[in-house]
Amino acid sequence: MSSVKGDFGRGLIVIVPVLVTLFILYALYSFIANVTPGVLLNSETLGAVVPGLGEYALERLAGFLRVLSFVGFLALLMYVIGQFTETTIGEVLEAIVDYAANRIPGVRVVYNASKTASETTFGSEKTLQTPVKVETWDGLWMTAFKTGQTTREGRVTLFLPTSPNITTGFVLEVAADEIIELDETVEEALTRVVSAGFGDADRAETEGGDVSLNVIGELQPERERRD
Repeated sequence: MSSVKGDFGRGLIVIVPVLVTLFILYALYSFIANVTPGVLLNSETLGAVVPGLGEYALERLAGFLRVLSFVGFLALLMYVIGQFTETTIGEVLEAIVDYAANRIPGVRVVYNASKTASETTFGSEKTLQTPVKVETWDGLWMTAFKTGQTTREGRVTLFLPTSPNITTGFVLEVAADEIIELDETVEEALTRVVSAGFGDADRAETEGGDVSLNVIGELQPERERRD
């Protein structure tokens, strides 16, 4: 019975993320296909270009082309904005947007969190670098990341993210000899932090071996203790 339950659980762990990903992609695809205007890309226009297809096939093809056009336009827009932000005018406009967003309660939290996550994931200059472990308290080690910056005193600046929300954390200034670089990629370290430590389950099984627990006492009912 336990083996069947274990196999079912492992299968569930594999299939659930796939189903959730497919559902999110389908929902996003349907949203874009329905929201994107069909003035140019519609079944009537495609009927003249691709004759012989049924109404249902033309409608599905039109939706697919609208999604493809929207994604291409969005990618081009992001590239143009990225190039524009490297100019002086672009930096000024970005500062104005940051100032306006931080003046609106509620929006400020969402804006800063999403911007930090975007800079951490896609940033080229401000991205997290080598993952390290640092001893924050006596015998307690935590995962942090080099930022590529150093202080005037020569200390290494680290970002120590919280778990599972990596958009918040602490900035640490640590001596170079007090940190240990980890033999793993940034993605692997972030996976462990985001998953609250469960991302290292496979490594723990292969390297740690069996873990024994010592029982030092048992709780007994008050009546038994009196006897």
